[in-house]
Amino acid sequence: MTRWNNGLDEVEAVSPDITDETNALPAQYFTDPDVHEMEKEAVFGQYWVYAGHVNCIPEPGDYFTRTIGDREIIVVRNHEGDVQAFYNVCAHRGSAMVEETPMTDPGSASRIQCPYHLWTYDLDGDLASTPRSFEEARLNPDLEDEDVPELDAEENALMEVHSDRIGPFVFVNFDEEPMSLDEQAGKMKSELEALPLEEYQLARRIVSEVECNWKVFGGNYSECDHCQANHQDWVRDLELLESELEVNDYHWVLHYQHKEDVDDEMRIHEEHEAKFYYFWPNFTVNMYGTADGYGTYIIDPIDEGRFQLVADYYFEDPDLSEEEAEFVRTSRQLQEEDFELVERQQRGLDSGAIAQAQLGPNEHTVHKLHRLAQEAYEA
Repeated sequence: MTRWNNGLDEVEAVSPDITDETNALPAQYFTDPDVHEMEKEAVFGQYWVYAGHVNCIPEPGDYFTRTIGDREIIVVRNHEGDVQAFYNVCAHRGSAMVEETPMTDPGSASRIQCPYHLWTYDLDGDLASTPRSFEEARLNPDLEDEDVPELDAEENALMEVHSDRIGPFVFVNFDEEPMSLDEQAGKMKSELEALPLEEYQLARRIVSEVECNWKVFGGNYSECDHCQANHQDWVRDLELLESELEVNDYHWVLHYQHKEDVDDEMRIHEEHEAKFYYFWPNFTVNMYGTADGYGTYIIDPIDEGRFQLVADYYFEDPDLSEEEAEFVRTSRQLQEEDFELVERQQRGLDSGAIAQAQLGPNEHTVHKLHRLAQEAYEA
C-alpha cells in the first residue's frame, strides 16, 4: 500500500517481492541532498559507468573528458591505439589539466600537459618531462642540485581509472577492486557486441536539463504502463500487449513489438521489434527498429532534484537521411513527453506528502532499479 507522511505509516526497505506492500524506494531517496552526495560514491563510484564512444577518438592522441559526480576524467587513445582513462589531475600539485572537452568536439595532443607548472605526460600516463626548476635547486640556498631526487616516470604518472569496453562503448569504474564489466553487463555484452555498432558514427547530440531526480527518469524509461496515455503517436504502431520487459542482474531490456513488420534495412538488430537496453546505473541503448541506426542516453545527476539527459544518435553517415531525421524527431518527442511526466512526479515527491509509493505488477523493471539502488546504499 502507499504510505503517507501522516505520522502513522513507516517506510521500509524495498521488498524483493514486487507483490509486497513495500515494493518501491522511500520518497526521501528521490529528494534528500544527502542521498545525492552518498550516491556519488555508493553508486557512481562502485559500478561501471558509461564514459563515451571510441569512434569519437579514432587516432592516437585524440581525447575527450567526462565528469562523473565530482570526478573529472580524460579518455584518450594512446600511441598503441588502445583507449585509456585517467583522472584529469596533475601528479604535481593536483591541478586540473585539460579544459572540458566533450566527445562531440574531441581534442588531440601528442602528450598531456598541465598548464600550471608544465608537467607533461605521455599518452599512457607516464611522466615524460618537467621544467628545469624541478631538476635544479638554484632558488633554494639549503640544497645543492645533486640533492634533488630524480622524478620516476611511473611513480609520478597520472592516476589511471579502470576502463573496459562493450563494443565501441567505453565504461569506467572508480572502485579499487571492481567487479568485471563482463559480470555487471551479463549477456547484454555479447548481445551488443554481436551488432555492428562500431560501423556507425555520432551524428547528433541533444542535451537537456530536467527538473527531477535521475532515478525518477530511470523508472519512467523502464516501464510502458504510461505509454498508452502519454505517447499516443509512438504506440500507434506497437503491440504493447505482446511486448515483454526482460530483467537481468544489472540490466533490463524492453522489447516492444511492431504491429506491422519493418524492412530489415530499417533495423540494426535482427529482432522485428523496438529494443531498449537499460544498463545500471544510468546508461541506455535505444534501437527503435525504424531506422538503420541507434541512440544512447546518459542520465547524469546534477543534484537531488535535477539531472542532465545526454541523447546521442549514431548512423552510418553523419548527414541524416529523412528516415534518420524522423528517428531523431520521434526520440525527441518521446523525451519531451516524458520530461513533463517526470517533472510532475518530482513535484509530488517534493511536496513531502508521500513517504513510500507502490509499484504495479508490470513495473518489475522499475522494481529492479529501486532494488539495485537500495543494495548500493546498503553496501
